[in-house]
Amino acid sequence: MNKTKNIHNKNKNKLFVASIAIVVALALIASPLVTIDDALATHKKGNKANQSIEQSQSSNQNGLCVSGASTFFSCNNASFQHQFNSGNNALAQSGQGGNSAEQSISQSQSSEQNSQVVSGGDTIGSGNNVNVQSQTNSGSNAAAQS
Repeated sequence: MNKTKNIHNKNKNKLFVASIAIVVALALIASPLVTIDDALATHKKGNKANQSIEQSQSSNQNGLCVSGASTFFSCNNASFQHQFNSGNNALAQSGQGGNSAEQSISQSQSSEQNSQVVSGGDTIGSGNNVNVQSQTNSGSNAAAQS
């Protein structure tokens, strides 16, 4: 009876190993087919796009005047900044999956000015901070998704 039981267990083990071998072989054969199908089906996937036009300007100015006499037109800070953007952001996406689009046109300007005047006399026209900034954007953002 022990011989019959051992033979039966050996047959179960062989059947189990053979089953695993068949599953692995099928997986190895089928995996390239699945990959090809996925690659051909990319038109069904969604699209993602990020576009931006960015402009930035910064001005840091410091002035320090120390005089024992008059200071005339000294330690002045002047900053003139202008940004002009006539560019366009245009985006078109097509796909049967979800489409995602992020578009931006951003402009930023900053100016830090510091002026200190110490004078023993007149300080005519001294220690002035002048900052002129302008931004013009004639561009447009357009997105089309289907």
